[in-house]
Amino acid sequence: MLYWLQQLQMKRWEFHSGQTAPPAAPDAAPAGNGPALHLDLEQEEAELKEFLCPVKTPTGLVGAAAALQPVPAMPLGLQNISIKHLGTEIQNTMHTIRGSKHTQGTSLGLLMEESPLSGEQPSTPDSSAPGSEAADSPKPAPKFSLPASLPQKNKRQSNTFPFFSEGLVRNRTAQEKVVALEQQVLLLTEELKSQKELVQILHKALEAAQQEKRVSSAYLAAAEDKDRLELVRHQVRQISELGRRVEALEKERESLAHSVSLREQEVQELQEHVQLLMDKNQAKQQVICKLSEKVTQDFTQHPGEHHVPPTPADRDLLSQQEILEHLKDDMEAYRTQNHFLNSEIHQVTKIWRKVAEKEKALLMKCAYLQARNCQVESKYLAGLRRLQEAKADECSELLRQFIQEALQWEAGTASADSVQLSPVSEYDEYGFLTVPDYEMEDLKLLAKIQVLEVRSHHLLELEAVERPLRQRWAALSELAPSAELKQLLRAGVPHEHRPRVWRWLVHCRIQHLHTPGCYQELLNQGRACEHPAARQIELDLNRTFPNNKYFTCPTSIFPEKLRRVLLAFSWHNPTIGYCQGLNRLAAIALLVLKEEESAFWCLVAIVESIMPAEYYSKTLIASQVDQRVLQDLLSEKLPRLMAHLGQHHVNLSLITFNWFLVVFADSLISDILLRVWDAFLYEGAKVVFRYALAIFKYNEEPILQLQDSLEIYQYLRFFTKTICDSRKLMNIAFNDMNPFPMKQLQQLRAAHRERLEAELRELELLKAEYLEKQASRGNTRPEGGASEDEGEGDA
Repeated sequence: MLYWLQQLQMKRWEFHSGQTAPPAAPDAAPAGNGPALHLDLEQEEAELKEFLCPVKTPTGLVGAAAALQPVPAMPLGLQNISIKHLGTEIQNTMHTIRGSKHTQGTSLGLLMEESPLSGEQPSTPDSSAPGSEAADSPKPAPKFSLPASLPQKNKRQSNTFPFFSEGLVRNRTAQEKVVALEQQVLLLTEELKSQKELVQILHKALEAAQQEKRVSSAYLAAAEDKDRLELVRHQVRQISELGRRVEALEKERESLAHSVSLREQEVQELQEHVQLLMDKNQAKQQVICKLSEKVTQDFTQHPGEHHVPPTPADRDLLSQQEILEHLKDDMEAYRTQNHFLNSEIHQVTKIWRKVAEKEKALLMKCAYLQARNCQVESKYLAGLRRLQEAKADECSELLRQFIQEALQWEAGTASADSVQLSPVSEYDEYGFLTVPDYEMEDLKLLAKIQVLEVRSHHLLELEAVERPLRQRWAALSELAPSAELKQLLRAGVPHEHRPRVWRWLVHCRIQHLHTPGCYQELLNQGRACEHPAARQIELDLNRTFPNNKYFTCPTSIFPEKLRRVLLAFSWHNPTIGYCQGLNRLAAIALLVLKEEESAFWCLVAIVESIMPAEYYSKTLIASQVDQRVLQDLLSEKLPRLMAHLGQHHVNLSLITFNWFLVVFADSLISDILLRVWDAFLYEGAKVVFRYALAIFKYNEEPILQLQDSLEIYQYLRFFTKTICDSRKLMNIAFNDMNPFPMKQLQQLRAAHRERLEAELRELELLKAEYLEKQASRGNTRPEGGASEDEGEGDA
């Protein structure tokens, strides 16, 4: 039984190891899948020896050779054979019945060599007839002591046939050499076939590349728009072909996931079975210990009792000894079974790991194909947009139809197929529209291109960047200020860890301000008395993130949460009360943290701890100072861009003032925005300057190509939404903008604040002088002027 189970293990391992090899020819024998598989099988045998020694069996009695042998006749004498150990016979369910000497002498020698447990039945090698064994086999005599049975068992176990072993070893060695040589020939043949297939694949790839080159050359050399449109249709057909390939890979991935789940269920069942066997083994060990103690006590109390004729007490003792012997045999069987199950668990675990690795490789391949699909689709849309810009009258309607089909492609695919091939969803994890619903068709097309580019970058960086980053965050159990945490926050916090990390960052900022129950007291105060800013808060609620489903859905609870957070803050900080922009800061905190109180304290941390004083005051003096500081930093870091903007008299404060006031909440897409906030909550307002400079550096060349102030303003109005590569933007902000000392930022803020305050004082003086002049003139009115008290007349 152990031999067959081990052979099943090896065949299963060979099957799973052979799945990754190239397909063999139909007429090829299943002799393996290459030298690597042969090495894997040898390594597997070596690992199995650590758990249970392999059972050696001659090749002539197993497999096809054994199946083709005639059925041996059942000796009638074996029907009356006496079984001494019933438990042992039940465990050995694959027990081979001995035949006569003439027909099964070799198998008898093999049986005596491999199954010492079966040697407990008396063997008579001199018997010539099949039924002589039953006639000559006496019934087992009763044993009066346990030590007396051991020599007899050892004697029966030593009764082997050594004269067969040498010949069997020689025959086995020669057969193994022949089989090994045949396997090597088959392996080399299959390797040659695989190399030929590889050459064919490379030829096909070369032909495809040449075909693509010819198509591109034809597109560039086409003189008429009809030829170019035909080439565009050819690219559309290629896109559909890629879509079908992605669908096939998705189905293959699902089948692999299903097989992995089945393997996990098998492992769970094996673990439960092992636990059951361990419990039974422990119970039997306790019984053995009790019986051993009782036997020892009986022998010590009555040392000469076994010399007298057996009494009922002796017969009880004999039965106890037999039970003890049965239990020892059971314990040995369970030990062997335990070793086998350990090897089984080890092998199933390795198979599961191989399947998991294969699934991971397929997922990487699928992600790469999806990324390539996004890139091809975005290039297609960009090509349509360029054709639309340079369109002729005769093809304008056709281009409009192509653009409409491209924008509606996702919905049609999702309704026609059960598997959605497009990786772009309508909303992201935080409820923001991935493709904003612009009124202008050009902006819709640009938004779709930008979403596809973002998704493409995300898929390509998933395995190389995102997955190791998630593993580092998962290994970070406790948060503490460090250089490693700073780098991790700059790279971005994964979606599942962001609420925990933000709570810790906010707590570090407001631990000197936080008091238990403060938020509930502020809410109660707001219920008792209406705040003067309540009306303005109510007006801004409906204007908060109109492209987010959590703030536009009538049944959503987020607007009510946002109302309570803003009212509580207005009571908490009467100096500011409420300022436009605070609603978007609190809304971002709510989307990430979910809880009202956590969002309230996040807003407190930003306004009272991170940003400078008077940043959200009525005069917004600190905000105006930062705009002037940004102008100086842009002149230092990007002199070409500032010279170009100055030449066209572009005032950047009209664009950047809102960036600083709401920390890019209205400007960047959500994926990049939340990465900015991750670093902003830890490092402070310096991060806002870094990213503001990085945004202009990211789009410096397109801005320099614009030569009209109106075009520049139109481009600056939406150019932050065209940023797709978050990694590139982060590298510009934290690497290309260095050095960026905080001391320099503080000095620039102090200098500009002093100048701005002087300008404000001068304005106050001018205002006071004007009011004095108005007061000295009095309320005189020229004669002939109509008074407000006069009626409208009789007309």
